[in-house]
Amino acid sequence: MPCLPHDVNQTIESAWKRASLVPGFLVENEARFLGTLAACTPAQGAIVEIGSFKGKSTVMLGTVAAYYRLGPVVAIDPHAGLSYLGPDVKNHLDPTFTEFLANIQSAGVAEIVEVHRTFSREVAKDWHRSIRLLWIDGDHSYRGCKEDFDLFAPFLADGAVVAFHDSLNAFEGPIRVFVEDILRSDRFGPSGFVHSIAWSQFRPKDGANFREQRKKLERRGSRLLPYVANDASPSGLRKTAYKLHRSLVPRKHISSAHWAALLGKIDS
Repeated sequence: MPCLPHDVNQTIESAWKRASLVPGFLVENEARFLGTLAACTPAQGAIVEIGSFKGKSTVMLGTVAAYYRLGPVVAIDPHAGLSYLGPDVKNHLDPTFTEFLANIQSAGVAEIVEVHRTFSREVAKDWHRSIRLLWIDGDHSYRGCKEDFDLFAPFLADGAVVAFHDSLNAFEGPIRVFVEDILRSDRFGPSGFVHSIAWSQFRPKDGANFREQRKKLERRGSRLLPYVANDASPSGLRKTAYKLHRSLVPRKHISSAHWAALLGKIDS
């Protein structure tokens, strides 16, 4: 059964108090849910974060991982400001990197965070570890998000969870990859949205058992795709229509206990 620590609510509360002090775009419900994913995902392996910015999600993940001794949080972000700078960005001065380091240090999670100041494709070249939680919050274009998913998905452990940020915030990448590569695949099981996070559990052995549940989400999520196609941002009447379709996507916050119950038992 999925792991549900008896003190998970207190742990997430403590983690949020630290994360809330860090600037960023992750809202409270999303951060708390991310803490649930870190604490309760029933798989072994690393927690991989693609896109750290100033460290809000890193602190949330790191606090939970440190408390439960879950291993490293691998934080991948070039902190380069402009993506065209290329892979050699270590000497590029970006104040967000300095803030990121200061924030994880102040939160007391620096020792558990494995920092990679480069692009995800560079880290993927030598990657060989299993992944229990893949948090994708980097390049929101379709090309960038698809690349992040394709590079690291082969390392997902059975029972691992993939989560995309900003899937309901008018970016093509997260919602399209979620719909096309996850909701339409029997390699994935329980799936859903919390605020703007799209999540799914990797279930290669019994994912077909969750096909109908995924199809319901796929029908609603796919209606958003025409409005963000080619990385466009909807405006005017198209924006109104986009928001109408988005309002039909279930995305309420759920408790750790409810989320763990959705996962059920993994076939062995």
